[in-house]
Amino acid sequence: MKPYYRDVMGFYSERVLPRIIVKTCGMPAMDKLRRAACEPLSGHVVEIGFGSGFNVGQYPESVERVSAIEPSDGGWRLARDRVAASTIPIDRAGLDGQRLPFDDDTFDSALSTFTLCTIDDLPAALAELSRVVKPGGVFGFLEHGIAPDDGVRRWQRGLEPLQKRLGGGCHLTRDIPAAISASGWRITDVHGFYAKASPKPLGAFVLGAAVRSR
Repeated sequence: MKPYYRDVMGFYSERVLPRIIVKTCGMPAMDKLRRAACEPLSGHVVEIGFGSGFNVGQYPESVERVSAIEPSDGGWRLARDRVAASTIPIDRAGLDGQRLPFDDDTFDSALSTFTLCTIDDLPAALAELSRVVKPGGVFGFLEHGIAPDDGVRRWQRGLEPLQKRLGGGCHLTRDIPAAISASGWRITDVHGFYAKASPKPLGAFVLGAAVRSR
């Protein structure tokens, strides 16, 4: 990669992309969905892809503390006011969901919202979550991925190369529930739907919860 291109993409990733995510994933209409993803959580939560902190304020009273995993300094800066205003302690505890800096069985719950589509090695990240969450712990998720309809999937496959470049590595064609199940989590609730305010190829959402079964 040429130095100039690397510098431009670095600037885009740290300065531009977090603000795009604020506009797209931070819409007030998302609050109800985020709250539903957070509803089954309790105790000490590890949240991968904390981003700009849009789940702050949606955690239930049963959550005691959040350890945030967020690689982007720009995203964490944008989260600063939300973190400061939170009634629940939140700390930036790591940078990479594929290599979590915690002992086994550390957390009571895990959370991911609009993150699993961007992780390079998704099986590794899901295995890490399984490792650090206690047996019986809950994983709440709100993600987008592969659509249920063949016609929409064709659009997703065509758009995915551009989406990955401009969306921070975002994949449109991942089967998120299948990946979660394959990693040793037992899905207890899942609901797939199209977001009303988004084109179908970008708005095939899945909301659910899983339990660590081993």
